[in-house]
Amino acid sequence: MAELSALADGTLPAERRGEVEARVAASPELRELLERQRQALLAAQTLTAEEVPGSLQVTVEARRRALDSRRGARRRLVPRLALTGALALAAAGVAAIVLSGGPGAPTVADAAQLATQTPTAPAPRRGMTATRLPIEVEGVSFPNLERYGWRALGVRRGHVDGRRATAIFYGKDGRRLGYVIVAGAGLSRPSVAQAKYIRRVEYQTLRLNGRLAVSWRRGGHTCVLIGGAARAELLKLASWPLNSPR
Repeated sequence: MAELSALADGTLPAERRGEVEARVAASPELRELLERQRQALLAAQTLTAEEVPGSLQVTVEARRRALDSRRGARRRLVPRLALTGALALAAAGVAAIVLSGGPGAPTVADAAQLATQTPTAPAPRRGMTATRLPIEVEGVSFPNLERYGWRALGVRRGHVDGRRATAIFYGKDGRRLGYVIVAGAGLSRPSVAQAKYIRRVEYQTLRLNGRLAVSWRRGGHTCVLIGGAARAELLKLASWPLNSPR
């Protein structure tokens, strides 16, 4: 089990890797455990740089020991896997609270998730102007970014915790961006982000699911721009045209 965990996090010595990988390949149970461990590590790595509080680690460890005592020896065979997974889940809960300002509320990360999916309809072209696309969310329209070489590729509609949300996908030189506008009042601003004011509008940059994103408000609604661009370019695109109701 220790070697399985080391294989997942890349610390397994090279001389042991071949044998362990062969055992994993021959065992559906080990493959499932390895995949769970990798997912837990990925979840932990894509969180913010905030460290998990020591008190939280103590609580998770105490709960793990309680589970061990109830479930017996089989559970104790994988303490490292159990603890890593529990810490990742607990840390994810902490991150959700940090990003949203409270548990249970829709978050900027939830909105960004829509922008990392694939379009389900082509981008509208008729009625497009030099600055805006002919699509909006409660009066807040999407920008036409062709001035900067970003062409609208498609649209995806969905929901963020019951709220309607629309994403427009843009492409340029093999890169892709997702721009989301969420209906209803603005989501709580993420507290762990790098803020920058442009013409008195606050833009917050942070990393979500391993990608750089910018979050801000237009017409009282939360907007998120995420994808293959550096911070300076994301800010330039997010702030043009100027934050306005339409």
